[in-house]
Amino acid sequence: MTTPVIGVLALQGDVREHLIALASADAVARPVRRPEELAEVDGLVIPGGESTTISKLAALFGMTEPLRERIAAGLPVYGTCAGLIMLADKILDPRSGQETFGGIDMIVRRNAFGRQNESFEAGVTVTGIEGPVEGVFIRAPWVESVGADVEVLAEHGGHIVAVRQGRVLATSFHPELTGDHRIHALFVDMVRAAR
Repeated sequence: MTTPVIGVLALQGDVREHLIALASADAVARPVRRPEELAEVDGLVIPGGESTTISKLAALFGMTEPLRERIAAGLPVYGTCAGLIMLADKILDPRSGQETFGGIDMIVRRNAFGRQNESFEAGVTVTGIEGPVEGVFIRAPWVESVGADVEVLAEHGGHIVAVRQGRVLATSFHPELTGDHRIHALFVDMVRAAR
C-alpha cells in the first residue's frame, strides 16, 4: 500500500508541528494553501491558531467552498483547537462574519477553557489510544453538545474535548506540541482505511 499524502492547511497556526507529527506517523505530509493542492491529498489536518483568522484567510485563498465540498464528499480531516472550531456545524459565540467548514454535528464554545494566560497541560484518556495523551490546551474550545452520529472520544473536567464523526476527527487540545504522535497515527490509519 502506498504511503498516504496528508495535507496541513497552511493559512495560519502551528503548521510545521503537524507536518513533523504526520511524517513521524508514516505519512507524506505537505502544506496546503490552494484548491489545487487540496485536490492532491488523501487527508487534511486543520491546525490550531485563531479560528476567525483561518476563516478569513480560507475565504481569501478561495478555500472555503472546496474544503466544504471535499469534507462532505468524505475527505478524512483532523482538526486541533481552532481546527475543531472550523469543523463544527455551529459555534455558540462566533465572531462577526466567522464561518466554519463543518463536518461534525456539534456545537462548540470558543476559548471555553480561558484566556492565553490560563493555558495548561493535562493527561487526557482518548478512546482507541492506550494510556493518557498529554493535551496542551491553549485558549482551547470545548464541545457543548453533539449529534447522535458523533462519537465522544475524550472529556476533561466534565467537558467534551475529542470527537469523531465518520472520517472527521477533532481535539480541543494540541497533541502536535508534545512529541506524542499517537493521535496523528490514529488519523493516518483513518486515512488509510478511507482509501
